[in-house]
Amino acid sequence: MTPDDKTPPTGHRRTAADSRAAADTALLEAFGGVRGMVDTTVPGLVFVLLYTIKRDIHLAAIAALGLSVLLGLTRLVRKETLKHAFSGVFGVAFGAIFAMMSGDAKNFYLPGMLYTLGLAIAYILSAIFRFPLIGVLLGPMLKENLSWRTRNPGRFRAYTRSTWAWGLILLAKSAVLFPLYWWGDATQLGWVKVVLGIPPFLLCVYLTWIFLAKAPPPIDVIAEMEAEEKAERDRERAKAEADKAVDPLLSEWTGQIVSEARTESADRRPPRH
Repeated sequence: MTPDDKTPPTGHRRTAADSRAAADTALLEAFGGVRGMVDTTVPGLVFVLLYTIKRDIHLAAIAALGLSVLLGLTRLVRKETLKHAFSGVFGVAFGAIFAMMSGDAKNFYLPGMLYTLGLAIAYILSAIFRFPLIGVLLGPMLKENLSWRTRNPGRFRAYTRSTWAWGLILLAKSAVLFPLYWWGDATQLGWVKVVLGIPPFLLCVYLTWIFLAKAPPPIDVIAEMEAEEKAERDRERAKAEADKAVDPLLSEWTGQIVSEARTESADRRPPRH
């Protein structure tokens, strides 16, 4: 382990415990936590369950969409964050529309599958181009912004590894689902998608937590900026106070010089007869 792996080179550093606590909170907030998993998984479960029993695309799609809207409204009433609920509602809505318009129940899952595949590619490309998306996502939440890219090599590596983990796991999930979409039936695809909904997500979050727990604590750039602003205000205040203290002395000194100059001039003036 190099020195850079242990601590960031400069800046406001947090303790390991504070860093882990902040990372845990940020992970839960960023990825929705248990409630986010419910919002994105249960509507799909309702769809495949009703379709398996009734073989009615419209009934299954409308029930899933209604449940997704209800979950979103529950968050709204409780004044909780809505970004995960809205993403779930839009995903279910697109899937329901595709399934009802095409008459193929498998199309209910297609928008979510395409989103997962696109996200996997985005994660992998961001890691390849050394701009890992996990760092971009978590950096502002941990008050380090993008400082990890240039000032904290250990965290840069942790974010890169986490991003690779997300990309590869989501890519593997897509590799299982798309063959079922092409060659399986809607019931098989639906149940497999439900089974693969939560475990890969939990694995990604766990690996991210492991990588960040072993990384150096984040550099709090927000605290740095606040400290710089405070130092600048203190310098300005000290300068103003120094100017105020100098002004009376300068005035007294200037007056004394003028007075002495007048006296000297008067002494040199020739006497009048």
